[in-house]
Amino acid sequence: MKPIRVLVVDDSGAARALIRALLESEPGLSVCGEGANGREALELTLALKPDVITLDLQMPEMDGLTAIEEIMAVRATPILVLSDLADSHHAMEAVARGALEAAAKPGIDDGGALAQRLRMLAGVPVIRHIRRQSSTTSLVPQTKPALQSLPLPGAVGGRPENQDERLIAIASSTGGPQALAALLPQLPATLAAPILIVQHLSVGFAAAMADWLDGLCPLQVVVAKSGERPQPGRIYLADPAQHLILSADRRLRYVEPDARDIYHPSCDRLLSSVAEHYGKGGLGVILTGMGRDGVRGLLDIRAAGGWTLAQDEASSLIFGMNREAILAGAIAQVLPLDQIAGALCRLVGTLP
Repeated sequence: MKPIRVLVVDDSGAARALIRALLESEPGLSVCGEGANGREALELTLALKPDVITLDLQMPEMDGLTAIEEIMAVRATPILVLSDLADSHHAMEAVARGALEAAAKPGIDDGGALAQRLRMLAGVPVIRHIRRQSSTTSLVPQTKPALQSLPLPGAVGGRPENQDERLIAIASSTGGPQALAALLPQLPATLAAPILIVQHLSVGFAAAMADWLDGLCPLQVVVAKSGERPQPGRIYLADPAQHLILSADRRLRYVEPDARDIYHPSCDRLLSSVAEHYGKGGLGVILTGMGRDGVRGLLDIRAAGGWTLAQDEASSLIFGMNREAILAGAIAQVLPLDQIAGALCRLVGTLP
């Protein structure tokens, strides 16, 4: 099998050398070239045709944001932005412009995680688009008809019999920022349920992502704080430094991750706590992403009498977490991304 060819772009020679050393110690990866600015990134992308690119944002001559637009216009290639925490807001803008993911720059012990991320991103089909494209939603794959699924629960008009004490919990990973940027703006400010989101994210990026989504949505998006009671009309994004859960009094609480935990924050931890404390009022949604995080929690929600939804394959950047949940029997309804908002509105008794 041919190695995955990686183009490394950063204006810091030391940063490029570290990334090269990390990747060349991992099987199945090869650094095919290095660039020091966005202009070189564009030229090398056309000349070398890499499978995936790591890209810094703050660079001379042409910055990373401009380079993303140019690359996606002439030779669409999976891009992983590696950013300083101080530049996390620009990292979210990079995702809006076409980068698949943004993460903190790696340290000397991060080679395995970086390699795993690049292997996965290299297989993602990306779409060529016009320079300076402003719409985030068009970065999400176009949908096909939904897979067969169960009807919405409830009585007249497909609405649930009891919309009291509803809470929506959303799990997402790779491709999640793009999916959330398409889904959340479709929800009205009058939505009669709070929303909790666990997105696999680098530590330090939650505030930037919340601010970015808040600018797109009628609903207010904030980073969840321990001790808060979730309120309708607000979206709470988990801080990835710890695991977000609901406590017995239905307040948000953070718990320290276990050394054995693979994902921070954990989708399973939040979803299982929703099942425990909201019972049939819990609504679980799983979007695009890699791995199995969220499957156990969604099974708990179903067992408690709640309702579960999954994004379908056609609209998913990575059909991984949601696929595993479907195969495990944890999902009541499979929908294209552009139909999930309408389903949630009906489930909580809100007119879209």
